[in-house]
Amino acid sequence: MYERKIPVDLSCPLRLTMSLIGSKWKSCILYELRDVAMRPSELHKALPEATPRVLDLQLKELVDDGLVAKTIYPELPPRSEYSITELGQSLLPIFDAMIAWGEANQSLFVRKYGQE
Repeated sequence: MYERKIPVDLSCPLRLTMSLIGSKWKSCILYELRDVAMRPSELHKALPEATPRVLDLQLKELVDDGLVAKTIYPELPPRSEYSITELGQSLLPIFDAMIAWGEANQSLFVRKYGQE
């Protein structure tokens, strides 16, 4: 059975939330799934900077935490699909606020890091 490298921190609501979505790709995965269910290959194409192994591990954690649902279709060859759950959708306003903050402050960091 899969075991997390970093356990979920239940001692503080902020740390709990961050331990569920705080890794590099989890919020991106949830954001990609916000409107449509996707096959693993589609998620890999949508997030090409993420290695397949990391993406698969983080998808497994999201499924285990109930933020994402995995549907396996009984076909040959087998086909699976990921979709955001109601619990996962409850995080979307947080992501929207983070995006708004990033847009509002992007120019500060473009100047600081010299990238566009």
